[in-house]
Amino acid sequence: MKGPKSSKTGLVKAVGLMSGTSLDGVDAAELVTDGLRIEAFGESTYRSYSDEERSVLRGVLGRWPGDGLEDALEVVQRAHLEALQGFSPELIGFHGQTLAHEPRGRGTHQLGDGDALAQDVGAPVVWDFRSNDVQMGGEGAPLAPFFHFACAKWIKASDPVAFLNLGGVGNITWVDPSKSKPEDDGALLAFDTGPANAPINDLMQQRLGQSYDKDGTLAREGTVETGALELFLAETYFARMPPKSLDRDDFSVMLDLVRELSDADAAATMTAMSAAAVMQGMQHCPSLPKRMLVCGGGRHNPVMMHMLREALDCSVEPVETVGLDGDMLEAQAFAYLAVRVARGLPTSGPTTTGVGAFVGGGILSNPT
Repeated sequence: MKGPKSSKTGLVKAVGLMSGTSLDGVDAAELVTDGLRIEAFGESTYRSYSDEERSVLRGVLGRWPGDGLEDALEVVQRAHLEALQGFSPELIGFHGQTLAHEPRGRGTHQLGDGDALAQDVGAPVVWDFRSNDVQMGGEGAPLAPFFHFACAKWIKASDPVAFLNLGGVGNITWVDPSKSKPEDDGALLAFDTGPANAPINDLMQQRLGQSYDKDGTLAREGTVETGALELFLAETYFARMPPKSLDRDDFSVMLDLVRELSDADAAATMTAMSAAAVMQGMQHCPSLPKRMLVCGGGRHNPVMMHMLREALDCSVEPVETVGLDGDMLEAQAFAYLAVRVARGLPTSGPTTTGVGAFVGGGILSNPT
């Protein structure tokens, strides 16, 4: 690891980059932080993948380093470099594109070259955030919870609050904001709830050639097939105690369960599956949060949000209601985590990824 150029204290203007398993594009967001508290949110932008780029990335899902990834790496590097245009960060948090995630098997693989990005941009880059956690016995995901704790402090929450990210995979962070720091006992619990948008997106792509179910329009026209939903909820993952995590395609069974259904009924049933996974996950929370704040693309799906509101005994709101940006929260998280890595602070722990001790992940590469 190359040493950070920044001092160990004081505020840093960092930019986080996130390309999720939904394969929609790259989010870039600026954050001013000392790695402990949020001082300010800065500018943000989104660079979408073209249909051709998305096809290239879909074609390498599940692959590991060295397995014919040159074209995909070029897509990832170019898209992230373009997303950084117009920013002048002191530090960059580069998540990369997750292709495979087997924390109890081969490890975790986020495609991306942080060394090359540092040279191209001329700023230090923190990357490969997940490997250290997995090597230490953790799940390597989710990694946003420490940032969620800082967000709970920023919104001045006084009661337990949950952050629900509905990206390709769903994950939840339960936060007790009465604690002083995320490492405190009882401050955090986090885990992947189950599939969220990824399988619905795959359904739309396979059947209709569309990248996603915009505004839940197709799901709204359909009827939930309860038999398929019950078979889905019988999956052993839901009985596992957290922390726990998933790969994008761990629930490919969802497509099989709706294979005989009409397009609308399949979309409605898969949306219900994603919502039901969250409902199952709530049983693991130490207490019922006063409110659930939703980020990620799923919050734009009125059908998904209605299902959650009908089933949960707490307020379910998009994070915009408390002044946060639900499209950029994960990118902001990796800006925050980059500063923590540069300063030797932990980025995950026993109640967020199941790792045995508090671990700081990531490689920090300085430009030469």
